Formats: sequence, structure tokens, C-alpha cells
Amino acid sequence: MLALYRAIQMVDVPYLLNMLSEDGSVSRSHGLSAELLKAQAAAMGKVIVQKPSTWKGYEEAFKKAVLELKGKGITVGVFGDIELQEHRDWIERVCSELEIEPVFPLWGIDRIELINEFISSGFRAVVVSTRAEILGEEWLGREIDWGFVKDMKALGGVDLCGEKGEYHTFVFDGPIFLCPVGFVVGGIRREEGRLFLELSHEEKR
Repeated sequence: MLALYRAIQMVDVPYLLNMLSEDGSVSRSHGLSAELLKAQAAAMGKVIVQKPSTWKGYEEAFKKAVLELKGKGITVGVFGDIELQEHRDWIERVCSELEIEPVFPLWGIDRIELINEFISSGFRAVVVSTRAEILGEEWLGREIDWGFVKDMKALGGVDLCGEKGEYHTFVFDGPIFLCPVGFVVGGIRREEGRLFLELSHEEKR
């Protein structure tokens, strides 16, 4: 979300692209419901394009989705990577093949600077997924605030921004939102070494 925030100060970003599980029910990495992500996009006044895919067919599905957006006049893609070179290489290769310019607003920036900017800018987010061997159930549902940063630093050896998949979040409010996203916290599930917090959309009254 911080990458989007930085990018829209320089370029127009009318669309969000979201890759879903094969059945189209949840997002690939975060395990968030497609409906909740639609509500998040609407709260930012953005149009979200959601495409299901298998891991095996991910690149093909991603390329097809990007080509659809290119047909709508999109020439630039914004990505939130910070330092994972292998993933950046993949993005740059795919974008080059599609003649899309990739932009990395967060690349190479210090983690403390990024998370401080995220909080200070007024973004609000909760932890929805963790690598179970690093961050247990007690981390799920925690809001990203100064207390979170302090506790993460105390762990040692953990990326403050979760760049290596230590955790994922759901951003529900901030400076680019027209209104907060209402949600209800459900149960916890474990899948392939990861913990996921179930969230469902709830209209704000």
C-alpha cells in the first residue's frame, strides 16, 4: 500500500490487479477473500481486476491480465518489492515482454524508514498471515503501530516489513482511502506452514 501511496504522487493509478487462488475465492499470498479486496479497492476509489490462477499457470494468467489492462491504456505497473532481486528480475522480464514499465517505489529503502512512514502517514493495517515458525497466533490481528515495531525489533533477525514473507497485512484505512473498510475477524487456519486470520467484509454504518 505504501508503494501505491508513493506512486500516485507521480502517476495516475486507476486499476489494482489482484491474483486469486484457482477457485477465485481468496488472494494468493494473503489468503484474503475476493469480496474483502473488492471492498478495499472501492474504499480507495479504485477499480480492481481479479484473476484466478494456479501457481503453475501464474505467469500466463498474470500476463493475460496485464494485457487486458494495457488494452485500457495502462503503460506502467507499480510493485511493492523492497529487496528480493529474484522477484524483481521476474517482474522486469515479464513487463519487458509486455512492453510495460515497472516501477518500484520502495526498492532499496531502509525498513525502519518504510514502516515509520507507513504509520506516520496514517495507514492502518492488521496482520492476517504469518510464517508459523517465526510469528505465532498471537501476532494475528495485531495492528501495525509503534508497539508492533518495538516487539518486532525485540525478536531480532525478522524483517520489519515482512519482505521475506514473515507476515502479511490487510490495510483498511489511510490517506488514500475515501473511507475505512469495515471487517469482522473470524477464525484461524493453518496451511503449509503459514497461519491465516479469516476476515470478512462488514459494511460501515
